[in-house]
Amino acid sequence: MGQYNGIKSQYPDAILLFRVGDFYETFGPDAITISKALGITLTKRANGSASEIELAGFPYHSLDTYLPRLVKAGFRVAICEQLEDPKKAKKIVKRGVTELITPGVAINEKILDHKTNNYLASVYFDKHDMGVSFVDVSTGEFLVAQGSPDYIDKLLQGFKPSEVIFQRNKKNDFVEQFGDKHYTYLLEEWVYSYDFTREKLLTHFKTKSLKGYGIEALPAAIVAAGAIIHYLGTTEHVQLQHITSIGRIIQDKYVWLDRFTIRNLELVHSTDGTGTPLIKILDKTISPMGARLMKKWVVLPLQTHDSIQERLDLVEFFIENREMAEALEQHIKSIGDLERLIARVPLAKINPRQVVQIKHSLNAIKPIKILGKESKTPFLEKIADQLNPCQALCEKIEKEIVDEPPVNFSKGEVVKSGVSEKLDEYRNISSNAKEFLEEIRTREIERTGITSLKVGFNNVFGYYLEVTNRFKDIVPDTWIRKQTLTNAERYITEELKGYEQKILSAEDKIGDLEIDLFNKLVHSMMDYIRPVQLNAHLIARLDCLLSLANVAIRNEYCKPTITNEYSLDIKEGRHPVIEQQLELGEAFVPNDIYLDTETQQIIIITGPNMSGKSALLRQTALIVLMAQMGSFVPATKATIGLVDKVFTRVGASDNISSGESTFMVEMNETASIMNNLSKRSLILLDEIGRGTSTYDGISIAWSLAEYLHNNPKANPKTLFATHYHELNELSEKLERIKNFNVATKEVGDKVLFLRKLQEGGSKHSFGIHVAAMAGMPKWIVQRANEILAELEQKHIDSDGKMGEKLKQLTTDPNLQLNLFSVDNPEMQKVKKALDEIDVNTLTPIEAMIKLNELKKMLG
Repeated sequence: MGQYNGIKSQYPDAILLFRVGDFYETFGPDAITISKALGITLTKRANGSASEIELAGFPYHSLDTYLPRLVKAGFRVAICEQLEDPKKAKKIVKRGVTELITPGVAINEKILDHKTNNYLASVYFDKHDMGVSFVDVSTGEFLVAQGSPDYIDKLLQGFKPSEVIFQRNKKNDFVEQFGDKHYTYLLEEWVYSYDFTREKLLTHFKTKSLKGYGIEALPAAIVAAGAIIHYLGTTEHVQLQHITSIGRIIQDKYVWLDRFTIRNLELVHSTDGTGTPLIKILDKTISPMGARLMKKWVVLPLQTHDSIQERLDLVEFFIENREMAEALEQHIKSIGDLERLIARVPLAKINPRQVVQIKHSLNAIKPIKILGKESKTPFLEKIADQLNPCQALCEKIEKEIVDEPPVNFSKGEVVKSGVSEKLDEYRNISSNAKEFLEEIRTREIERTGITSLKVGFNNVFGYYLEVTNRFKDIVPDTWIRKQTLTNAERYITEELKGYEQKILSAEDKIGDLEIDLFNKLVHSMMDYIRPVQLNAHLIARLDCLLSLANVAIRNEYCKPTITNEYSLDIKEGRHPVIEQQLELGEAFVPNDIYLDTETQQIIIITGPNMSGKSALLRQTALIVLMAQMGSFVPATKATIGLVDKVFTRVGASDNISSGESTFMVEMNETASIMNNLSKRSLILLDEIGRGTSTYDGISIAWSLAEYLHNNPKANPKTLFATHYHELNELSEKLERIKNFNVATKEVGDKVLFLRKLQEGGSKHSFGIHVAAMAGMPKWIVQRANEILAELEQKHIDSDGKMGEKLKQLTTDPNLQLNLFSVDNPEMQKVKKALDEIDVNTLTPIEAMIKLNELKKMLG
C-alpha cells in the first residue's frame, strides 16, 4: 500500500489501475468510482492498516473490456504495471505507470471510432490572436492555426476534439468563449510560454527552426502546439516518431463556416441526434482513412478555384471510367486502416497480426500504383508516382512472420522457422522432448543391459531413470541415486539433467526469443513510417473521390460550374438529405435559385409554415458547400460563383440551460453574421425576429434587409425567409431585393403545399391550417379562425397597409418603438422605477429584490 500510495500521489486526478499478479486492483475512492462505473463488486480489506480500505478489481486479461468503458465515461486512467518478473524479485515487485489514458490520447481500438479522428486540442489565450493545435495520436496527424476567438471556435466545432487542454487561469474565459460542452483539462500557466513550447517542438522534430513547416510567424499557434507535445509526455506518450510533421490550417484556403452554420446545416452531426447529417449522404468511402478525410472535406470546403476544379474533374473521370473506378475500389477495400496501423509501431502497441495486415495493405497498393500510371490522367499519375509499396518491408515481414500469426505470443508461433538458429533449436527440443527422452532410455538400456529402465519426472528432482531392484547391482557408477522405493530406485545423470534444463526452459526461451525478434522487426519498421503515412493519405483522397463519384451516379447529381464571378445560379436544385428520406413514390419538388450582387442580391421568401422555406434555404447552402468541396450537386445545372463565407440563421435553437432565450441566441447568431460578412458571402436568414413581439420582429428584420442591401463594403447574396408579409414592401423601396413565395393551393377549407418557389409575395401564413393538420381540436381551430377574421378587420380599419407606427419606424430612423405605452399607468410606474435604478452599483441580491418589486407593481 505504501508503493500504491506513492504512485497514486503522482496521478491524483486519474483512476490508478494497479497490477497485482493477474489482477488490476483499485483502492479507496478509485475503487468506489469504478465499482459504480463498471458494475463490479466493491469489497474491503485491512491491507496492513488499522482501518479497512475499499477495494475493487478485475482480471488483467479483461482490460480491453473495462478500459474503454472508463475512458468513454470521461475518466483519466493510469495503467500501473509490474516492471519485473515476480519470480526474480527479491523484495516487493517494482511497479510504475506505463500509460496514462485520457479521452484525447486513447489509441485502444475499442475506444476509437474508425471513421472519426480522435483529436486532442490545445488552446492558447494570447493578448491578441489565439492559438489552437490538434493532434490525433492514433494517426500522427498534427495541425495548428492562429486567429480570432471566432475562428478558433469554428475549428473546435468542426474538428470536435475529444479533449481540450488550456491554461488553468483561463477556465472562465474558455467557458465564456467556447461553452461548457467540451471535455477539458487544465495545465499550469508556465507550460504555455513561448520559449518552452517552441523548444519542445524543435526537440521533437529535431530541427533548428519551424520555418520549414510554415508556422514560424505564428507564435500563438506554436505555443498551443508545444503544449500538446508536453502534455503527451506527461501522459507517458513519449514515443511519438509517427508525428512526423505539423501542418498549418490556412484560413483563406477554406470557406468560413462559423459554429452556428456547421450546426444549423447539420453537416456532420444532427442537432437532435435523430436526424441525418450531410456526411451520411456523401460518405460512401470504403476505408477508415477515407471516412476520416471525408469529414474534413465537409467542414472545410475549398475556396480556391483550381483545387475545386481538380476534385470535380477527378470525380467526373471516375464516373466516366467505371471499370477503373471499380478496380480501384476492390484494391482499397483490402487496405484497411493503414494510417492507424503504422501509428502503432512507435507506440509499441502493434501485434503480430497487425504487422501482417500492414504487409497485405502495402501489397494492395501495387496494383493501385499500376492503375494510376495507366490512367493517362495527370492527377492519378501524380498519385501513382508518390505511392510507395515499400517492397523491402513487405519482403522482410514475409520472410520473418508466419502468414496467419496469433494476436499474442502465448497463442502459438509468430516467427517463421529459419529466421533464428537458436529459436529453431529450442522449438526442436520443445516439440521432440519425448523423442529425446526415449532416445536416452534406449541408449542406456543397450549400454547397461537394464531392460526394465524407465524415464520419469516429478516436481522434486525433475527427470530421472528408474531401475527395478533386480538390476540395481549393475547401475553405472556415474549415475547419482536420488530416491529409493520398495521395488525400485531412481537415479539422475549429467546428460539427463542437461536435457531437462533445455526442455524445461525451451518454452520460456521460445517466448523470449520470439518477442525479441518481433521487436527488432517492429523497430526496423520505424524507417517506413513517413512513406506508409503518405500512402494512407493518398489512398484516403482516392477513396473520397470514388465515394463522391458513386454518390453522384446513384443520386443523379450534376457537375457544377465554378467561376470567379459573384453570381449563384441553381436550376432545379434539390435538398440532398430530404430527397433521400421521401416515401416510395414521392418525388422531391426542385426549385431554381438565382442570386447576384447587382440585380437580385436579396430574395425575400414568404409562404406558409411547413411549406418548405427552411428546406429551400438549407439546400441552397448545401449545394454551394458540396460544389466547393469538390462534389457533384443535386440539380440539373449549377453555376457557383466562389463563396468565401456561408452564414446561416436557421431554426430556433434555445440555449436556455446557459441562461439565454431563443431570441437572445437568434440575435447573437445574427450579430455574428452582420459583423463578419464579405463580398462573396452567402447569407441565409430564416424567420428573423420571431422570438419577440410582432412589431419588434418586423422592425429588426426590415432593418437587417436594409443593412445588407445598402452596406457600402459588401452586398452579400442573401436568402431571407420570413412570415412577416409586410417585408414584401421592401422590394418597392430597394432595387436589389426581390419577392418570392412558396406556392400553395386552397381546395375548399384545405391548403395544399406545392413547395414550388414562384415570384411575388405571399399574403397568408395559413398557421391555423397547420394547427388543424397537427390534430388540434376542431373547436380551437374554428375559434382561431373567428378571432383571425376580427383581428384582420381591425388591422385594416385602423392601421391600413402596415400600421401607422411601423410606417413611421421604417421611414424615420430616429424613431423607435416604445415598450412602455403612454396609455398604461402601470407601465409608467415601472418605467419610473427603472429610471431610478443605477445598474452600475447594483449588487446581484439588490437586483433580485428590485426585480421582485417590479413584478409586484404589475400585480
